[in-house]
Amino acid sequence: MIILAIDTAGVDCSAAVFDSDTGQVLAAITDMIGKGHAERLMAVIDEALSQAGRELSEVGRIAVVIGPGSFTGIRVGVATARGLALALGAECVGVTTLEALALGYLEGNPGRPVVVAMDAKRGELYVQAFAEDGSPLGDPAAMSPQETAALVASLSADLSGSGRSLALDASTEASSGDRFDIATVARLGAAKVAGASKPKPLYLRGPDAKPQTGYALARA
Repeated sequence: MIILAIDTAGVDCSAAVFDSDTGQVLAAITDMIGKGHAERLMAVIDEALSQAGRELSEVGRIAVVIGPGSFTGIRVGVATARGLALALGAECVGVTTLEALALGYLEGNPGRPVVVAMDAKRGELYVQAFAEDGSPLGDPAAMSPQETAALVASLSADLSGSGRSLALDASTEASSGDRFDIATVARLGAAKVAGASKPKPLYLRGPDAKPQTGYALARA
């Protein structure tokens, strides 16, 4: 099966084409753009398909990163994935940012469980623990740095992600951030069991932006 993986949940706008029958990544494109995913995503997808020598009509499954991450970016990716899947009659599966970060870490650091902690700002972290084989040890959650440190200690686990320094102490060397290889998303997407329900954004708290108040006109 040809799998199209896409990620717009963070600073990257990425797409990969993966052949699950051979286990080969046929193409992978990543642009670190920060913002503007909606304007760039389809071009990145087209570039990945062209590099892979495949047509969009050949895609049998779409894997999309559902968060946590940027509210706007996640919505762009999920909406695009669901729309393409509907048009193609293809399967559509969601992959979390935390899953992708965990697998990326475990591939280079096998043998121990890992807790992935993303800096969610406002004194919170987005956290999930994973076993040595990458299977989740609990649901993703928003936690304080202190709660995260206690979870790491209870599991005798490694700690990875942009929230690492916050969960340990201010002097700890910070990680390189919450970026991962889009090929990792493709491999995770290939292993998923496609369900009847479509992927939905994973939001662990409400949006930082709040509607303005105090400017409503009084009714006559």
